[in-house]
Amino acid sequence: MNADCDDLVGLGADLEPGTLLAAYRCGLFPMPVDRLFGRSSLAWWSPDPRGVLPFNALRITRSLRQACKRFEIRVDTAFDAVVEACADPSRPGAWITDEIRTAYGRLHRLGWAHSVEAWTPDGRLAGGLYGVAIGGLFAGESMFHARERWGRDASKVALVALVEMLKADGAAGRLLDVQWGTPHLRRLGVVEISREEYLSRLRAALRLDLPAVFGHTPRSAHSSGPSAGIRRESSA
Repeated sequence: MNADCDDLVGLGADLEPGTLLAAYRCGLFPMPVDRLFGRSSLAWWSPDPRGVLPFNALRITRSLRQACKRFEIRVDTAFDAVVEACADPSRPGAWITDEIRTAYGRLHRLGWAHSVEAWTPDGRLAGGLYGVAIGGLFAGESMFHARERWGRDASKVALVALVEMLKADGAAGRLLDVQWGTPHLRRLGVVEISREEYLSRLRAALRLDLPAVFGHTPRSAHSSGPSAGIRRESSA
């Protein structure tokens, strides 16, 4: 990521579901800051500029198109495994703490956080991504692919599948937020927009219904206990 001081807008608070959902609705997301003031702190970010992926800007190369044929796409069948892989501390820039994993696992069980997964034909999780869906917003948090050869391009395939899911109903104004426009993401078609423009698009997106693939009604952010087990799968 390419964060600077202007992107950091708050410190502290908690990772309860209600806090997280209120933050996303205001254009914020959490990410810990190590060694700030001599300790690890929970920070809240609103990048300016903000990375977003316009659906029609997604760049699908010939090799990526071929890779899409190698994997089966599933939704929400291995959320915890996807987050665990994204949290691998050996990855460059690793930032996902145990507290973050627990918080997003809770959001997933309540129906607000989702994973898109790329599986090999023999049943190995090759890659995927996870994020938070609120109305027409999908706030992408992290993505990964297995380091072995069979995992090559799996995270990109999951992203292609996510875009197809988000635009399936043709609703205008859906927003795919990727936080920062890194060089890797820009090669896939991500663009950067101002904070003001992002918040304007966010307000419009939040008025939309959830995409069909995430279309069950999430539970209250204040409820507790397990949500109904719903297995959803989609093929790219």
